[in-house]
Amino acid sequence: MIDILDLGRCAYEEALNIQYDLLKKRQADEINDTLILVEHFPVITMGRRAEKGNILGSQQVLNENGIEVFESDRGGDVTYHGFGQIVGYPIFKLKGSRMGIRQFVRNIEDTFIKLLKAEYNINSNRHFKNTGVWVGDDKIVAIGLAVKRGVTMHGFALNVNTNLNHFNFIVPCGIQDKGVTSVKNIIGKEEDLEEVKDKVIKHFKEVFNKSMKDVL
Repeated sequence: MIDILDLGRCAYEEALNIQYDLLKKRQADEINDTLILVEHFPVITMGRRAEKGNILGSQQVLNENGIEVFESDRGGDVTYHGFGQIVGYPIFKLKGSRMGIRQFVRNIEDTFIKLLKAEYNINSNRHFKNTGVWVGDDKIVAIGLAVKRGVTMHGFALNVNTNLNHFNFIVPCGIQDKGVTSVKNIIGKEEDLEEVKDKVIKHFKEVFNKSMKDVL
């Protein structure tokens, strides 16, 4: 059973507090595995391995563009969240299951590789070295997770109608020689975020429900 919690537009810190609340409840088996979906106000987040030098925009420039900076305990380096992007935080219990974190990440990647092909005829793939989902050398889905007492938190970000210019203020995920893209950038038109959200839920559940059956 996978529950869905849609926060709509929500500040990063507020969503983080909700994550921690659900994390404790999932650790105590008070709730089912839950996928939080949210569209964040513009924010740059710094993971545990983040280099401050990977934020390229000055504080003045970030302020002018309404972008906050927040230090996070997720894995990974520097990333950006903002309007037109679907962010997902799976609060899933791995402890006691046969699914390890590597398979969990692969399932997220599979979700979007299948979604992009089925819904938009976009061919995407894994990268041999870097996590996430890629269209050529451009990342379209970023992934950064943490596991706390056997339960996952943080998650993924799908660029749908995202303002790609905001990525110029960072070195995305600390990767110097790669770019970023979005569904809008590839197909040439803006998508209804609520409709895309429904597609994310559909493909996420299909991939994870199948994976859970396969590991039993």
